[in-house]
Amino acid sequence: MKRLSTIFICILVSATWGARVFAQPFGHKGGPDIVNISEIISLLRQDAYDLELLISFGTSKSGSAGHLALAIRDQVPGDDTTYSANFYADRKPEHEHGYYNQNLICIVPKSEYLFKTTSSLSSDASFGLDMGEIYKRSVIGIRIFGVPPEVKEGLTNFFQRLNDDYHARKVKTDYHRGPIVYGYMNLNCAKTVALAFKYGAGFKDITIKGESLMSKLNIVSATKANLPSETALEIVKSCAQRGYNFDVVLYKKWDGSTYINPQDEDNLMYKDLPNRFPSVLSLDYLEEQEHYEDYDNLYAMYLLFNLGRYSIVLDGATRQLKIEARKEPDVYEVAKKKARESATEDKKHLLRRIIRA
Repeated sequence: MKRLSTIFICILVSATWGARVFAQPFGHKGGPDIVNISEIISLLRQDAYDLELLISFGTSKSGSAGHLALAIRDQVPGDDTTYSANFYADRKPEHEHGYYNQNLICIVPKSEYLFKTTSSLSSDASFGLDMGEIYKRSVIGIRIFGVPPEVKEGLTNFFQRLNDDYHARKVKTDYHRGPIVYGYMNLNCAKTVALAFKYGAGFKDITIKGESLMSKLNIVSATKANLPSETALEIVKSCAQRGYNFDVVLYKKWDGSTYINPQDEDNLMYKDLPNRFPSVLSLDYLEEQEHYEDYDNLYAMYLLFNLGRYSIVLDGATRQLKIEARKEPDVYEVAKKKARESATEDKKHLLRRIIRA
C-alpha cells in the first residue's frame, strides 16, 4: 500500500509539472513552441549568406520606426546569433525589476529571436522583443552574402565592447557622446548596428546621426535619431559598394496571438497590434499602416520586394512554419533601378490624385 501511494504521488507530481509546462496557450510567453523551427532554419541556411539585417515592423499607430537587429552566421551550431539592442537597458528606476537589463546587447540564437516562446536570457525577457518576434510583428530579413570572416569578427567584437562599456558604466567613448545605455533617440537599436559596422567592421563610409538635443516628442527628436529602415538601407548600400550580394526573407506576423504583454503600455492583444512597415522619417511616420506615400518609403518597399526570395508564415492550426511564396531575387543594381522607377510612378499617380481632388 505504501509503495502504491508513493507511485500515485509521483504520477500526480509529474502530471502537475506537465500541466505547468504547457499551462500557457499557443502564441503566449511560455506556451508550446512551433514544431518545425529547426527544419525551417535548416532550409534557410541552405543559402550561403553570412549576415542578416532583421528589420521588425512597428506596433504603434503612428511614429512607428520598428526595430533593427543583426544576425551573424555560424557562431552557434546550426543557427545564427542575433545581436539586438535591449530597450530596457536604460538604467531607469522603473526598469530595475521585472525587466531583463543585464546587457545592453541581447545575444540569442536567431531561431529563438524569431520563433521561440521562452528565452535563454531570463524569465524577465520580453516576449515579442527579445524572443518570439513573429507573434507580435513581421520581420524583414536582409541577408548579405560574400562577407569576409574579419568583418564578422569585427562586428562580434564591437557588440561585446558595447556590453563591456555598459557594465563599466562608461559615460563617454570614441564612438558615442554620452552614457552607454539604451536611449530611444540616442543610442538606439539602429545606432548600435550602424556603430558595429563603422567602428567594428571598419565601414567608415556609413553615416550615423548624432545625439538629439531637441524635444522629447518623437516626431521632433526623430529628425536626429537613427531609424531602422534608413540605417539598414545605408548599410546595404555600403555593403553593395564592397561587392556583397543580397536577398530578402519576410517572416510574417502570426495574427492569432491573444497574449497581452504586462511590460507594454497599450494593454492590447498581440493580434490586435498594428503591424506597420518600419517607416523612414516623413509624413508617412504619422500615417496609419498601409498608407504610405513618401518616395523613400515607396522605394524601400519596392527594393525589398525586388530582393525578396522567401515569405515565411506560421500555420496556427498545425503550429508549423511554411514557405508561403518564393521567387528569384533581382541583383541589387537591377532591384534598385526597378524600385526607383516604381516609386517614381507611384508618386506621379499620387500627384494626379491631388490635382484632381
